[in-house]
Amino acid sequence: MLLKLQGVLRRGLADTASLWPPIERAFGWVHQAAHILNNDDSHSSAQVRQQFSGLLGAMSRWRASAGDLAAAVEHFMTVSRSYWPGLFHCYAVADLPRTNNDLEHLFGSFRYHERRASGRKVASPSLVVRGSARLIAAVATRQRAFSADDLAQCDVQDWRSFRASLDKRRQSRVCQRHFRQDSAAYLVSLEARLVKLILPP
Repeated sequence: MLLKLQGVLRRGLADTASLWPPIERAFGWVHQAAHILNNDDSHSSAQVRQQFSGLLGAMSRWRASAGDLAAAVEHFMTVSRSYWPGLFHCYAVADLPRTNNDLEHLFGSFRYHERRASGRKVASPSLVVRGSARLIAAVATRQRAFSADDLAQCDVQDWRSFRASLDKRRQSRVCQRHFRQDSAAYLVSLEARLVKLILPP
């Protein structure tokens, strides 16, 4: 039985022998990319960038050797270039996570709890306007309880500036809603206000 199985495996390997070199080449590149980005040797951000850039250069020159996987190699290079501006920042900042999986989990957890509390199937529109305050407050209050003394220590000028930015975003949403409800009336009102600004008093 064992001999029969070995014979089947040998025939299978012989029949697919031409398919293996491209797979070995492409897998080798992906494995090398993972090794560079894992940065076990604790290289600097510039060194990691240089190594990864060199790998992409080699992949670009030799992608034809990947056979039918050349298109996949090209896609890998395209995606790598799209992430390039922020790909190496984590190596320059101590303890910065290399992926945003934890951040995605945080946002997902917040949306889940908000839907359970409100009964909504989708996120609240106010999350777009006040998310920068609500999300941070939700995360902070999970860490510990805050007292009036904690709130008294905040910078009043920063608080006012932040409130002004939130009000500006809210006003922008109000204008968008008015435009959607009656675009003609909204544009007439906007034009009248513009004329008042242009004409002398």
